[in-house]
Amino acid sequence: MGILLGLVVTLGCVIGGFMAMGGHIDVLMQPWELVIIGGAALGTFLVANPMAIVKDAGKACLEAFKNQVPKETEYLETLGVLHSLMRELRSKSRSEVEAHIDNPDESTIFQAFPTVLKNRDLTNFICDYCRIIIIGNARPFEIEALMDEEIQTIRRDKLKPYHALQAVADGLPALGIVAAVLGVIKAMGALDQSPEILGALVGAALVGTFLGIFLSYAVVGPIATKIKIVREKKNRLYVIVKQTLLAYMNGSLPQVALEFGRKTISAYDRPSIDAVEQKTMGQIPGGAATEKKAA
Repeated sequence: MGILLGLVVTLGCVIGGFMAMGGHIDVLMQPWELVIIGGAALGTFLVANPMAIVKDAGKACLEAFKNQVPKETEYLETLGVLHSLMRELRSKSRSEVEAHIDNPDESTIFQAFPTVLKNRDLTNFICDYCRIIIIGNARPFEIEALMDEEIQTIRRDKLKPYHALQAVADGLPALGIVAAVLGVIKAMGALDQSPEILGALVGAALVGTFLGIFLSYAVVGPIATKIKIVREKKNRLYVIVKQTLLAYMNGSLPQVALEFGRKTISAYDRPSIDAVEQKTMGQIPGGAATEKKAA
């Protein structure tokens, strides 16, 4: 909704201002200039990127238009599944815990948090590091280094559509010049025509420059930035898992370890301590009493 509203405001102000200055809207209707610029941009995008990134760019654009950033429910469920797993790690045998992380689809813990289970990449991330904790040979600082490397790899992969679209945005002004040059070449072939006809041809050529700059800075560039914001916020879920599990490995109780993870959430989105406690303790009968007894 935010992207659509922004585009409406931008187009309204640009077109409205042009008409208020006495410009004629029909002068801007140059579909073939748009075909030249849009086609060249799409072609270079396909040349520069493998098909996997092309498909992911489409998915990323959809996420940006829907503003699919993690909501409070997703943060709470991520903390909730971590709390349940840490409790299992403290009180159950290795085989019982492995049953949850080896087959999360059949795990009662993961089934209680469907938002996390739906996010396959995040689920695998959690299970992988819980499995390493069960093995017990790795030291916390080694796990932290491994987590940092994997999170950076995930971030780079998730931001590839942003970099691809930003490259297109950077090239659109030049493609607009290409369209304008082609329009000028066409106008040069009509030098023997009346000034009215020649002026219309030159005006049509300049529309190409306008479209290239406008699409770059008012459409494609902002959409690419929105993709980066959405993907960065999604990546925050992995940081929550990292800080929570590291705190647990360093000896913190599950409920205390959750606070390490909660603090990594932006203050604008961070759920309250009471909300986290209600979510985590509400998943296990007698959870609060058991936690206090363990402390």
